Amino acid sequence: MAKQSIFGRISQLLKANINSLLDQAEDPEKMLDQMVRDFTNSIADAESAIAETIGNLRLLEDDHREDVEAAAEWGRKALAASTQADKYRAAGDGANADKFDNLAKVALQRQISSENEAKAAEPQIASQTEVVEKLKAGLNGMKEKLEQLKSKRSELVARAKSAQAQSQVMDAVKSIDILDPTSEVSRFEEKIKREEARVRGAQELAASSLDAQFNDLDDLGEMTEVEARLAALKTGGGQAAVEAGSGDSASASYTPGQ
Repeated sequence: MAKQSIFGRISQLLKANINSLLDQAEDPEKMLDQMVRDFTNSIADAESAIAETIGNLRLLEDDHREDVEAAAEWGRKALAASTQADKYRAAGDGANADKFDNLAKVALQRQISSENEAKAAEPQIASQTEVVEKLKAGLNGMKEKLEQLKSKRSELVARAKSAQAQSQVMDAVKSIDILDPTSEVSRFEEKIKREEARVRGAQELAASSLDAQFNDLDDLGEMTEVEARLAALKTGGGQAAVEAGSGDSASASYTPGQ
């Protein structure tokens, strides 16, 4: 995978608004699971691409260092050849002096070539270094966001389980609500109340009947007295019966000592 492609993918994932995506999702938990998988796979791809990019950068740096060292080495050789040429020339040996001067020129050419190669690599090294730093930062950002996703998923799952538990509790409470007029308990309570009212009614009825019976006894006693006097009148003892009645009254009003 090209480093530019993986860098673009990292940028896209880092810009993703998790909360907005969850609001649009029909099943947030499944979406989070998919996002966790995507981020995990992307992180693995990014690590591989970044490792390759870093490896290429290190090769460039090695080549640059070798070019710099080579330029310095050719500079030393050029100096040594020039110094030797000067010695030969001072000794009057022009042929060897020219030979070493030519060697010095070759060394200087090699030095210039190495320096040019080193300079040409420097912009590329700088560019690759910047890319590597961005990729590293993006990778760290992805790892942080992955942890956020995992935390969000755990929170969402916990909230879902809590909501489910609360719903089950509410259902259980509703099923045993004794104030519910449709519940079995309420119907049984109503049946008991009706039975208690019937018993109170029966008691009141019984009490009323008993009072009536005592009233009948009083009436019966009065009628018996009337019948007795009527019989006395018919047998010629009417005056005696009347006097007896008066006497009873007098006796009732008599007070000893009068």
